[in-house]
Amino acid sequence: MKSLTKTDIVAAETTAAAISTSAQDSTARRWSRNILPPVLLGLLFIGLWYLISYGVLDEQRRFLLRPPHEVWLVGFANWDNFSEILAGLWSSTVVALIGLTIAIIIGISLATLMSQSKLIERAVFPYAVTLQAIPILAIVPLIGFWFGFGISARVIVCIIIALFPIIVNTLFGLLSAPRGLHDLLTLQRVDRMTRLRKLMFPAALPAIFAGLRISAGLSVIGAIVGDFFFGRGDPGIGQLLQRYANRLMGEQLLAAIIMSSLLGVAVFQLFGWIQTKAIGKWHEEREAQF
Repeated sequence: MKSLTKTDIVAAETTAAAISTSAQDSTARRWSRNILPPVLLGLLFIGLWYLISYGVLDEQRRFLLRPPHEVWLVGFANWDNFSEILAGLWSSTVVALIGLTIAIIIGISLATLMSQSKLIERAVFPYAVTLQAIPILAIVPLIGFWFGFGISARVIVCIIIALFPIIVNTLFGLLSAPRGLHDLLTLQRVDRMTRLRKLMFPAALPAIFAGLRISAGLSVIGAIVGDFFFGRGDPGIGQLLQRYANRLMGEQLLAAIIMSSLLGVAVFQLFGWIQTKAIGKWHEEREAQF
């Protein structure tokens, strides 16, 4: 066996150092590309916030937009206020997740049936579009009349708002499987369920997850909208927003708005993470193309 010379050792060390440096450079580039822009934009937003609070609004009108440090001290650093916001946020989160789960079950089931029959698609799709087109505020009184003014009504609002993107994206994905593969399965006399399981659902996964990410954010909006109109049961974040606005509690109002926004972002990112885990290779290849 040939022994390593001093030159070989130096070359190996140089190569290892180059690889390490390249990895560090890659990490730095990835950080600067993905993390730095939103951080800079956030700092710019905070600076603009301070400018409006102190430069545009006088002392008498500053309650309209309290500066960031006051929002932090009153809305977040004060545990009594922050715990109240967290309790309301948890109540709205439960409502949003229940509504989203039911919307997923109904939406995927309807889209699957529609993909198997043009007659069912022509019968169901106009009503799905109508449900999406009707302003939710117009049917809120009807929802309260039928389902009461508690958590059930809030869940119904979430379902109505979140359902349409799931139906549309799932149906589009199921119908997007290549025609050639359908012909191949037809030649092999594959039954309908096997075709769904082996071809149509795998082809539809990217579109399904796209719909889920949209509906996840909409379910949070639905929970907050429901809180505004259906106040029985545990108060949600929407009820707190309404109370803070009515009492001119600007710091708590802005803190609750920030937490509501973080909830929507968290739910959206959660489904993005699930998408990456479920179809990670396909997702990474598509991301690399763009």
